[in-house]
Amino acid sequence: MGVLKARARRARITAVVLLFLCGAGTLEVAYAAPTAAEVEAVFLFNFSEFVDWPPQAFSDPGAPIVIGVLGSDPFGAALDDVVRGEKVNGRALVVRRFDHMEDLAGCQILFISRSERAKLQPILQAVKGRSVLTVSDLDNFAVEGGVIGFVMAENKIRLRINLQAAKAAGLTLSSKLLRPAQIVGPGED
Repeated sequence: MGVLKARARRARITAVVLLFLCGAGTLEVAYAAPTAAEVEAVFLFNFSEFVDWPPQAFSDPGAPIVIGVLGSDPFGAALDDVVRGEKVNGRALVVRRFDHMEDLAGCQILFISRSERAKLQPILQAVKGRSVLTVSDLDNFAVEGGVIGFVMAENKIRLRINLQAAKAAGLTLSSKLLRPAQIVGPGED
């Protein structure tokens, strides 16, 4: 029964996120709604469907899409539950947690935790030139060089996307992801 409950919750959260990506523009976060961390976990999964990586981002054609969490994990089991058993373009999804930026090899989506704030620029430098979709809920993350920043404004989760950072990483972002987002660049607010 626990597996069925987890799947039902994942389906409900995924539906909310897909509504957001299809034009709702924002998500209401209320007491009965999923937590912000649960919604962000589903976003991380959905990013795998709305981002194209160059072939060299993977060690081989069957390699999984690795979603990494660097630093303190805000998701708990939610992220593992969201990706369990899922495949995108024939690739399995796996979650890995990292304590050190030196361990990030083979990661396609990297969530940088708030605990890593002081090391943000060295982390972004460590993945520079690699096809890594960097994501965080740190303030001004996309402005400071990350690709996608989660922003909570008036109890709504919004996306800020730095297209220059995405291009520099060799990533192609779907218009479905860009449409509801705020596009930012270095030096913007």
